[in-house]
Amino acid sequence: MVFSMQRAHPVRRALGVGLFLAAMGLTCLAQAQGTPIRLLVGFPAGAGTDAIARTLGEKLKDVLGVPVVVENRAGAGGQIAAQALKAAPADGHTLFLSHDHSISILPQVVKNPGFNPATDFVPVAGFATFANVLAVSGGTPAKSIDEYVKWVRTQRGGKETIGIPAPASIPEFLVKMISEKYKIDVQPAPYRGSAPMTADMLGNQITAGIASVPDFIENHKAGKVRIVASIGAKRQAVLPNVPTFTELGFSNLEDLPYYGIFAPVGTPQPIIDKYGEALQKVLAMPDVKQKLTTMGLTVGYEPQGQFAGRVRSYTQTWERIIQSSGFKPL
Repeated sequence: MVFSMQRAHPVRRALGVGLFLAAMGLTCLAQAQGTPIRLLVGFPAGAGTDAIARTLGEKLKDVLGVPVVVENRAGAGGQIAAQALKAAPADGHTLFLSHDHSISILPQVVKNPGFNPATDFVPVAGFATFANVLAVSGGTPAKSIDEYVKWVRTQRGGKETIGIPAPASIPEFLVKMISEKYKIDVQPAPYRGSAPMTADMLGNQITAGIASVPDFIENHKAGKVRIVASIGAKRQAVLPNVPTFTELGFSNLEDLPYYGIFAPVGTPQPIIDKYGEALQKVLAMPDVKQKLTTMGLTVGYEPQGQFAGRVRSYTQTWERIIQSSGFKPL
């Protein structure tokens, strides 16, 4: 059917447009249901985000009835994966599983990131929050942040490096805050993701690192690293004995980072809705919730609108922190 938009009555014209767009969306949805879904991840295999993506991808495959292929586009703190999402067709075949760094932080700390989340992406749904934490390696006897600071002063002459998964990230700003609060000279050591950083911590090549709970939790439980502080307004359920930075006298570290799924802007709303519903079903599975919780996530489904609001609020919080720090975009 061909609609004549110029001659049609305004009401009929509006109705025709709506029906046409709905039909287009449903057609794309039907096509998407028979085509593998690429789930982009901005970090290497073995990292916490990768493990989360593979856990969800396996279950989404069952719910949606199509293969879900996790595609690692590691590098630049998720920037490469975000650029790949922007370049992907808005046909429902490509999604991006990301935490806050790629969406809320990168565009503020990189001059030309190659994407704009506000105009290039659309949130599908959120599924968890988590905490960035400071962990010390077996190369130091410290069991608290105060003991670590004392060790740096007495054994390192007040100077040390702390590993971070990516430059110009929240962990880098936390390193700066630690340095300023305790009057010690600690500098960030950027890595290409948390996996190589953790490997160096386990080998005692670096004595401390800052990353997410999922990146450290298993080694913390095994006693190979020791988490000594976390962000957030309250202690993490998986780390009841670890104080928050707020408890330790730091400010503006109450908002928790998020995890969510994004699609290219222009992806038909029926597809967005379908994927959101599928994610909600997956998160309701007891084994999935238990596994993600064990990884250090606070699991909770957030529909598109609610999740979009979280992203905006979190971005604004860190915009203020970054600007007040005097940081110059790279």
